[in-house]
Amino acid sequence: MMRANFGSKIMKTIIYPGTFDPITHGHTNLIERSAKLFDQVVIAIAQSKKKSPLFEFPERVLLAEAATAHIPNVRVCGFKGLIVDLARSENAQAVLRGVRSMSDFDYELQMAGMNHAMFADFETVFLTPANRYSFISSTLVREIASMNGDVADFVHPQVLTALNAKFK
Repeated sequence: MMRANFGSKIMKTIIYPGTFDPITHGHTNLIERSAKLFDQVVIAIAQSKKKSPLFEFPERVLLAEAATAHIPNVRVCGFKGLIVDLARSENAQAVLRGVRSMSDFDYELQMAGMNHAMFADFETVFLTPANRYSFISSTLVREIASMNGDVADFVHPQVLTALNAKFK
């Protein structure tokens, strides 16, 4: 297995946090790629009630597990609170953040600075999705699905089934 070696430390665990409401092929693309660089990828599903997610927390966990079942070094967990606290409890060295645009990057750069200020040994790794996934967002997928649009090209089949059930 390939390991990312930044300086003298070998990176082992990266956390990919988000609401994943729902998880998309864009998310999965970043997870697959980071799984080649790190020993373990922890997908951290935020409970995040303030965002009023379409899918309940347990559903989002199950959908993320289904969408990533083919990646052996991926584990899904739930969390609430600060990502740096989760990082400490998981003994993670880094957080994965996906960026599709400059506005994504501006926000993520602020978060990276704040996380680093709270936990100096915790790094942020930015990845951009493959071009074919760069326009996909959970928000757009939910909106299209809510209007009976076809989102099969953007999500795992189990996610598609769950979306169809929500909007029938």
